Amino acid sequence: MDNNTQNSTNELVVRREKLEALKAAGNNPFTITKYEVTHEAPCAIAQFEEREAEITEDNPFAVRVAGRLVSRRIMGKASFAHLQDGAGKIQLYVARDGIGEDSYAAFKKMDVGDIVGVEGRLFRTRTGEVSVHATSLILLSKSLLPLPEKFHGLTNLEQRYRQRYVDLIVNPEVKDTFTKRSKILKLIRQYLDDKGFLEVDTPILLPLEIGANARPFVTHHNTLDIDMYLRIETELYLKRLIVGGMHKVYEVGRIFRNEGMDQKHNPEFTTIELYQAFTDYYGMMDLVEELYKMLAEQVCGSTKITYQGTEIDLGHWERLTMVEAVKKYAGVDYYSWTGDEDARASAKTLHVEVPEDATAGTVLVELFDAFVEDKLVQPTFIYDYPVENSPLAKRKPEDPRFTERFEYFINCTEYGNAFSELNDPIDQKERFERQVEAKRRENPNTTAEVDYDYVTALEYGLPPTGGLGFGVDRLVMLLTDSASIRDILLFPTMKPEANN
Repeated sequence: MDNNTQNSTNELVVRREKLEALKAAGNNPFTITKYEVTHEAPCAIAQFEEREAEITEDNPFAVRVAGRLVSRRIMGKASFAHLQDGAGKIQLYVARDGIGEDSYAAFKKMDVGDIVGVEGRLFRTRTGEVSVHATSLILLSKSLLPLPEKFHGLTNLEQRYRQRYVDLIVNPEVKDTFTKRSKILKLIRQYLDDKGFLEVDTPILLPLEIGANARPFVTHHNTLDIDMYLRIETELYLKRLIVGGMHKVYEVGRIFRNEGMDQKHNPEFTTIELYQAFTDYYGMMDLVEELYKMLAEQVCGSTKITYQGTEIDLGHWERLTMVEAVKKYAGVDYYSWTGDEDARASAKTLHVEVPEDATAGTVLVELFDAFVEDKLVQPTFIYDYPVENSPLAKRKPEDPRFTERFEYFINCTEYGNAFSELNDPIDQKERFERQVEAKRRENPNTTAEVDYDYVTALEYGLPPTGGLGFGVDRLVMLLTDSASIRDILLFPTMKPEANN
């Protein structure tokens, strides 16, 4: 056993011995149920500074604060410490004459990490720091595990993700990221609510696996004795509501996909999907531009932000069709192809592998992936996607090879997807069936089925509708300059550690 391990073990033993001593003396801190708090630390400091000129010993600024001890300096008859609450930190001045000999002796036995309640008056020390001159101090909860040795000392990324509770204690900037995440969600809800959208909830457990490409998580419902699937999207239920006459709806939805994990993907993540009757994908483009500009200004103070060293201007958006984008960046004109075979030959010339039976639309998408996406640093809408990879989007009346669909890209990453929604039930049924057939050819063991109930809903009539879905997590990464999705999820999915 090395010295660090030995010291850590000794400290664990000492802290438990202190707890047993407290219990023996009738001072078990875990029996305390309530402590009245008057101020959080930043609020107390701000109010003191506003009123400082009128504060005297006869007219003190009294406070009751509570939080975690994150530092201590024991100095004989008087000591200093820092208390960290949910909003910030404040210094404590704890003297034997101020809280009494017994309480001061008890304070000296406390540990960094313990949670305390402090009553006292605010004053400014000779070094200029606003502090609480304690008149009483009570232990509210005992920390049986030590915090990292040095403040800001939890630097191992995997450990930070596994023990987010410690990360939040010792790395205050982490809490700021999640405060911003909450603000972003609040602003999005406020924006949509002000535009007349209604927030709704749709099922998470579904009775069938739909034909979409994402692999679902499977569970079993014991009472019904059926397998059920955690949802991979919220789209089809939200559009059922449009059919039902709820013409502006959105959902902040938790989504589950049994797929890979990397810096941009977690098996469970948050999306916002919204649907609006009597508009189209151009209406959704306008909404995205307006929403993202507002969020950048409210969260970052400007539409020009920096993400991982790259300046991004969320106040300026380019719009290109997929055909225009491939022609611009790959030098290939879709409309010059004479058919599918010519398209496949063009891909071969550019050293892009495509399936032997690839259609011109499929080739176009492959060329986009190979030559275009990594060029889209500034905000860009790519619209008019081939019908082959857009089973839920409405065909363009003037060219049915394409659909009224767009995705938007920022910093070479796709951030959202939108359609003029397909509302022809006959076309939708055919596309669903082709999609499921393709999935079964790829995987004969799949349980994918056509959602015929959704087709039935369309048969009652879906008005012309614009729909949009975007990932909340990627948006938060962008606005908080976070490199990994794990940095903006409080509890990212992790492989369990082996028991020690």
